Amino acid sequence: MNDERAYLKGRGAQVNVPNRFLLERTEMTDDFLNYCEAEGEAPDSNRTQFLEVFPKSIVNKVDSPDLRLEYSMNPYQGCEHGCIYCFARNSHEYWGYSAGLDFERKIMVKKNAAVLLEEKLLSRNWEAAQIVMSGNTDCYQPAERQFGITRECLKVFLKYKHPVSIITKNALIVRDIDILSELAQDNLVAVSISITSLSERTRLLLEPRTATIAKRYDTVRKLSEAGIPVNVMLAPIIPGINSHEVLPMAKAAADAGARSIGYTVVRLNGAIGEIFSDWIRRAMPDRAEKVLNQIKACHGGTLNDSRFGERMRGDGEFSEMIKNQVALARRKFFANRDFPPLNRSLFAQYRSGQFDLFS
Repeated sequence: MNDERAYLKGRGAQVNVPNRFLLERTEMTDDFLNYCEAEGEAPDSNRTQFLEVFPKSIVNKVDSPDLRLEYSMNPYQGCEHGCIYCFARNSHEYWGYSAGLDFERKIMVKKNAAVLLEEKLLSRNWEAAQIVMSGNTDCYQPAERQFGITRECLKVFLKYKHPVSIITKNALIVRDIDILSELAQDNLVAVSISITSLSERTRLLLEPRTATIAKRYDTVRKLSEAGIPVNVMLAPIIPGINSHEVLPMAKAAADAGARSIGYTVVRLNGAIGEIFSDWIRRAMPDRAEKVLNQIKACHGGTLNDSRFGERMRGDGEFSEMIKNQVALARRKFFANRDFPPLNRSLFAQYRSGQFDLFS
């Protein structure tokens, strides 16, 4: 099936799909966007909006049984990176928006995140635990350059010597090497850099507003040279798009200094199935159906896989091939490399103020 509708450059999603929580659907048509594109103009409706919100808490307990996370925090809701496959798109519906274009263009900014974080760390019953920044949306997305909320949160973690993990695909993290290096001296930080392809053409289609592949590998190198432990997430692996790149991506990660690799197989839950299907029929019409069928083959014949223990890795022939490639890459490129656990022993002392004289 060929889809000749205009492709909205600079965005991942090409449509706003209906919000499952709203009874009435407000549908955005493509007519205005297509007209402006034909006239060489950028439509106002395609501009990113930053909306300040005031949550009462910022640290969230992660209860999912197949995620190795204890707590997460997200300074931003929505993400301008526009990754077409992003599982976090579905969470935008809880705010009354669409998981499609709204997710990329309506970014909620939690300016009080650092204050809320400090309040949490100082609460009576809190004990040091793994807090992951970007458990949902990227804490170093483009908005961070303007608002600097992530940097302020890192200062709080450093102040109380509390461990923190970071997941990002943005080279902006290099800006904060000064704080990250101090955290790393006490083994208080771990970073995962997400890399999806070695092809810039593929990246631009899958992740239109992310850092280039070269910058991401350079980021791995700079962080590693600064003594900050880095894991590279080959994620997601999409059959028929980047599944042939597992070994070369892993080798490049090892060459850049990464200590380990992880991976996930793409899954298209909730609204993402419709968004991704619409996108691939516009962006890759010649192989759209083949890719969609191979994704289904990884998830019991459906795009929507919610099975704990299976949803991240998939099953079937394609998933097994990916699993074997990752295992081979680990043996070949990451033998004798370790990723140390984060240090939880300092927090209680620094929270009590015993080391104020030395800070």
